[in-house]
Amino acid sequence: MVSQFKRILIGKPLRSNELHSQKLSNVKALAILSSDALSSVAYGPEQILIVLAAVGMLAYWYSLPIAVGVLVLLGALILSYRQIIYAYPQGGGAYMVAKENLGKHYGLVAGGSLLIDYILTVSVSVSAGTDAITSAFPALHPHNVVIAVGLVALLTLLNLRGLTESASVLAYPVYLFVLSLMIMIGMGLYQVLTGQAPADARPPLGTPVMGVSMFLILKAFSSGCSALTGVEAISNAIPNFRDPAPKNAAFTLALMGGILATLFAGIVFLAYWYGIVPSKTETVLSQLGTSIFGRNLLYYFLQGTTALILVLAANTGFSAFPLLAYSLAKDKYMPRAFMVRGDRLGYSNGIITLGLASILLIIVFNGHTESLIPLYAVGVFIPFSLSQTGMIVKWVREKPPGWIGKLLVNLSGALICYLILAIFYITKFGQVWMTLVFIPACVYVFHKIYQHYQAVGEQLRVNLAQKITDLDNMDNMVIVPVAGVTTVVKQTLHYAKSLSDNVVAVYVGSSPEAIDRMEKEWNEWQTGVRLVTLHSLYRSVLGPLSEFIDLMKKKAAQTNTRVTVVMPQFITRKWWHSFLHNQSGFLILAYLLKMKSVIVTIVPYQLKQ
Repeated sequence: MVSQFKRILIGKPLRSNELHSQKLSNVKALAILSSDALSSVAYGPEQILIVLAAVGMLAYWYSLPIAVGVLVLLGALILSYRQIIYAYPQGGGAYMVAKENLGKHYGLVAGGSLLIDYILTVSVSVSAGTDAITSAFPALHPHNVVIAVGLVALLTLLNLRGLTESASVLAYPVYLFVLSLMIMIGMGLYQVLTGQAPADARPPLGTPVMGVSMFLILKAFSSGCSALTGVEAISNAIPNFRDPAPKNAAFTLALMGGILATLFAGIVFLAYWYGIVPSKTETVLSQLGTSIFGRNLLYYFLQGTTALILVLAANTGFSAFPLLAYSLAKDKYMPRAFMVRGDRLGYSNGIITLGLASILLIIVFNGHTESLIPLYAVGVFIPFSLSQTGMIVKWVREKPPGWIGKLLVNLSGALICYLILAIFYITKFGQVWMTLVFIPACVYVFHKIYQHYQAVGEQLRVNLAQKITDLDNMDNMVIVPVAGVTTVVKQTLHYAKSLSDNVVAVYVGSSPEAIDRMEKEWNEWQTGVRLVTLHSLYRSVLGPLSEFIDLMKKKAAQTNTRVTVVMPQFITRKWWHSFLHNQSGFLILAYLLKMKSVIVTIVPYQLKQ
């Protein structure tokens, strides 16, 4: 039943040799890997206006030069990540660049930042998408958190069905969103050029404004840089592209950069020209759509596609998080479960982990996008900065042809990224201080996992010079815990006697009457196996049994004898039947598995009814 339900949800399993069919074309890759970056134009320009609103509407003209600064940084990042794609075609992005050029500690900082960032990608995107839905339908506003959690669950399920299937679903909303914004920007510019746009809604360029300081400008600039989140995702997911993967990834990155620059510049300019003021109940994009289209079909088309892409932009996180987790797990910094492909050839454990973490974050922050965006932006600019620095070190060390030009690109990008990080920590410390806790905590966990794998490797390593035939032969003492005279015990005793002639059955009784009854039945049964009965004063089976096994271990150590405990265990035909039976056998087994110098064997007996 569970297996059939799973098939319905995620589809039939794919063979390993079908992996090539899960590679992405450029059209699908642009949709699934650029949706986060492209969707950020729905809230990036708004973040600039929110900061400037603290001074007043007259300061809104500053959004134009601030937008130019954001576009300059975008150009530097696009050029830099194109170089990273060709230098590290195996993927891994900032983690690989920082690890190989700056050292493993910096790589882990980049990796931990990106993991947190991808969780925030899902949380922010879905929260922003929910805001777009409730802006169009205000009656739904009280249910923001429930809607957001449901959407994350839906995306998780969609990604478990496979990469190409999720990309096929995503492609339409992404391209429809781009189309709707292009229509809005085109109509807005037409209204501006023909004089149909309001002439007095905006403050004149260059208007002096009291209270505007360099601190405020830098704060607005750093907030606007939230529109650049997601730029690195393509460099992390190069293995998902069709061959030649690096060339296709670089082309998709450049195309994404061009579209992102056009949409961002158009929205910032039109928001200034139409005098849009940030509101708690309606997004800037919604207000702009109302001013240009009116509340007609085109407006609802814009809001619908915006909501869709903001929700589905989370898929960038679902695409990149599992691959980054795989890279970290491969280097023994995350559990190896993240290296396992699921039925649909995706890294299912990474997908599920990301979905659960994002839902938790949405609930904790109550779905408030404004609370998450600063944390989100810092999480992405740390790996931005480290990847730029790592590439600088790489060019200086290797000095390939044309390295000076490449160095200047990364140097300019690094300086701007470090400046933005400094601005964030100075101007929004109250909102981003958590990164100073979460990222070091991630790095600490990475190191502890690595130490565990190293320790396990040392203990499991085999000396190939020592042949198995050279090992000492040991006698075997077999202990069989029994709860009564049953078919399960009969089968277990047959198996135990095949291991050794030295077999002891152990019965723990809670009363002298129960022990007498067991001894009588055992003698009548004539198994040829000695029965040891133990009286439990506190009705506990585990206590007396563990004491008896410890005593046998001490005696066995004196005679170079191995102790084996053979556990009888019947298996119910239906899963829910197991809840109807005593679970003491599982408790005993869990305890025995932790005992040193004891081998534990389970002899299952499948019930037919």
